[in-house]
Amino acid sequence: QVQVVESGGGLVQAGGSLRLSCSASGSSFSIDHVDWYRQPPEKQREWVAGMPGSGVSSVTGRFTVSRDNAKNVVNLEIDSLKPEDTGTYYCNVRGLRNIRGTLLPFDIWGQGTLVTVSS
Repeated sequence: QVQVVESGGGLVQAGGSLRLSCSASGSSFSIDHVDWYRQPPEKQREWVAGMPGSGVSSVTGRFTVSRDNAKNVVNLEIDSLKPEDTGTYYCNVRGLRNIRGTLLPFDIWGQGTLVTVSS
């Protein structure tokens, strides 16, 4: 079983920066892609940024996705935070698990971490 856990959310002031972390754990798996999504209050979930599993970092506007020193930890850094960045941030991890010699795909979401940006 592969588990995905996000962390790092909280209350921050507009204009500041925040780093969220996505940690994948389990046995015998590899990561193909990691994406970050967010869901503002009373709105649909939307894609924010992503990176291939083999990547080091990726920048999409104010959002930077990067791999931590730990192989299965991917961070999302948000710069110049705005009140409209408020929402629950989710990490989605896709990859392959090796189950008794058979590679099976997985697609797992974390439980989310809440970010609130005050003006």
